[in-house]
Amino acid sequence: MKRGVIFLSIVGILVLAAFAFAIGEFPRSETLYVNGLQWGPPTNWNPLAGNPSWPISAGSGRELIYETQFMYNMINGKLEPLIGEKYQWVDNLTLVVNLRKGVHWQDGEPLTSEDVVYTLELGKKYSTGWSNLWLYMKDVFTVGKYEYVVKLKPENPNRLVVTDMLVNVYVLPKHIWEKIEKDNNYDIKKIREFVNKNPIGSGPYKLYSYSPEKIALVRYDDYWGKSVFGKLPVPKYIVHPIFKSNDDGNLAFEKGNIDMSQQFVPQIWKMWEKGLPIATWYDHPPYYVPAMIPSLWFNLHKHPLDIPQVRKAIAYSINYAKIAQLAMTKYSPTAKSSLILPFGGEKKYFNEEAVKEYGWEYNPKKAEELLKSIGAKKGRDGIYVLKDGTRLGPFKVECPYGWTDWMVSLQIVAQSAKKIGIDIQTYYPDTPVWANDRMTGNFDMIMDTPAPNALPSQPWSRFYAAMYSKDVPPIGQLAFRNWGRYKNARADEIMEKIPTVTDENTLKSLYTELDKIYMRDVPIIGLEYRPALFYEYNTTHWTNFPNEKNPYAPPQICTDGAGIRALYEIKPKK
Repeated sequence: MKRGVIFLSIVGILVLAAFAFAIGEFPRSETLYVNGLQWGPPTNWNPLAGNPSWPISAGSGRELIYETQFMYNMINGKLEPLIGEKYQWVDNLTLVVNLRKGVHWQDGEPLTSEDVVYTLELGKKYSTGWSNLWLYMKDVFTVGKYEYVVKLKPENPNRLVVTDMLVNVYVLPKHIWEKIEKDNNYDIKKIREFVNKNPIGSGPYKLYSYSPEKIALVRYDDYWGKSVFGKLPVPKYIVHPIFKSNDDGNLAFEKGNIDMSQQFVPQIWKMWEKGLPIATWYDHPPYYVPAMIPSLWFNLHKHPLDIPQVRKAIAYSINYAKIAQLAMTKYSPTAKSSLILPFGGEKKYFNEEAVKEYGWEYNPKKAEELLKSIGAKKGRDGIYVLKDGTRLGPFKVECPYGWTDWMVSLQIVAQSAKKIGIDIQTYYPDTPVWANDRMTGNFDMIMDTPAPNALPSQPWSRFYAAMYSKDVPPIGQLAFRNWGRYKNARADEIMEKIPTVTDENTLKSLYTELDKIYMRDVPIIGLEYRPALFYEYNTTHWTNFPNEKNPYAPPQICTDGAGIRALYEIKPKK
C-alpha cells in the first residue's frame, strides 16, 4: 500500500473515531445528524453579530430556535404561515400583517406584534442584516396585540424587499433584547460581541451543547407550533458535527453517520450506484434544484482591478465549462454571463440576445485582445504590464478552506488567467477569516454568492446584493452586501424602479438594461450555478425524506423555511 493511501486511511479512521465519540450521548434513533452548515468552531448565537453560528446563521437554520413570520417554499414560490397568519398589501405603500394568537417564547412569555416591530426597528437603530429595509420603510407600528402595519416611503417604495423580510428576518423577544441593549449601553459594537449562549427563541429547538467539534440542539417540548403541525418534530436532538473539510464530512455521510447533508459531494450518483442508501431531490441530472450563482467578486477600489477591461479580460479567460465539469461535477450547465438564471422562474427575464451581444464566454484570444487594447504588454515572465507600469498580479483570490467545489473553481480561475497573462494566486483561509475579509473589503478577489437564499424576490435580490450602492459603507467598514463597493447611479435607479412595476414587459426591459450594465462593468463574474442548499440524505437511520416523487416539503434540508416540515414526517428506522 502506498504511503499516501496509508495516511488517508488513518485520517479516515481518526475522523470516524472522533465522530463515534461525539455521538455517544445522543440516542441514534432520536437524533438527526446534519452537516455542511457550520464551518469552524462556533463563536456566538447572536443574530445581530456579523457571522453567527448555526443555526442562527442566515439561510441555514431559520425556524429552529428563532423563527421568521412565514416559511418560504422554494418549489412553489409560496409564503407559508408560521408566526404570521396572513399578510396583505392593502395598497402600494401599506403592508398589514396578522400574527397567530397563542405563540410564545421558550421562556413562556407571549410573542406579540410588539416583538416584530421591536425587531424591525433594531435595523433602524443599528447596522444589521436587515437595516436595508429602512431605505424603503417609512414606519412600522402595532395595531393591537397581533397585528402590525408597515408603511413604505412614497419616494422610495420597495415591496419586494419588505415581502422578503417576512421569510428572512428572525423575530427577537423584545423583553430580552432591550435588556441586552441597555446592559451594553446601546453600543452596537458591544451588542454584537454578546455571545448569547442561551438563545431564547420561539422555535421547536433549544441550544443544548456546543464545542469546537459539534453543535447540538434539543427539542423544546412546550413548542407552541404543535397547534400548526399537529405534533412535535420527530427528532429529539439535531446535532451538527463540525468537520474541517468537505472530504471529512462526506466520509461521515457515506458511512451513515450523517443523515442530512448540505455539502458538495462530487458525483453523488456513484454512491447509490454502489448500493448506498443515499439520495438527492432528483434521481437524475442535475440532481439538485439550481437557485443561485456563486461568483468571483472584485475589489473595485484596488488598482488595476478598478479597470473594467482588466475585469472583462479575466471574465473571458475563465474556462466555465471546465468549472461545470470538474468543480460542479455536472450539477449545472456552463455558466452564462448574466445575473439572471436561464431556467426556472427567472427564465422569463433572461435575454439570450443581450448576453450574446454584451456578455462574455471562454475566449482566451479575446481576453488578450482586451488587454492589448488598453496598452498592456507582456513582460518576460509572460504576465501583462499596463502602460503605467502596473503588473497584472499577483492577485489573491480567496474562499474558505474545505469548500472543495469552490476551491477547485478558483484553481481553474487562476489557471485560466495565468494562460492569458494575468497572475492570480489562490488563498484558502478559515471561514471566519474569509467572512471578515468579505464584509470589510479586505481582498483582491473573493468568491461568494450574491443573495444565496431562496427568496421570493429573485432575480432582483441578486442584482441588489451585487450592485446596489446605497447604504453600503466604505472599504474597511462592515458591509452586508456589495462586497466590492460597486457604484452606478443608473443601476441604482433601475433597482429602485423594478419593485414598483407590475407590467411584465416593462420588467423584462428593465432587467435587460440592468443586465447590460452588469456585463459592461463586470463588478462580479458568475462562475457556476448551484442549488440554494445541497440536499442529500442517507436513509440508514431515518427514512421518508421528501424528494421529487414525494414533495411534501421542499429541499431545504429540514432546517430552513418550509423545509422544516420534513422534521415532522421523517421516521427513525427500528
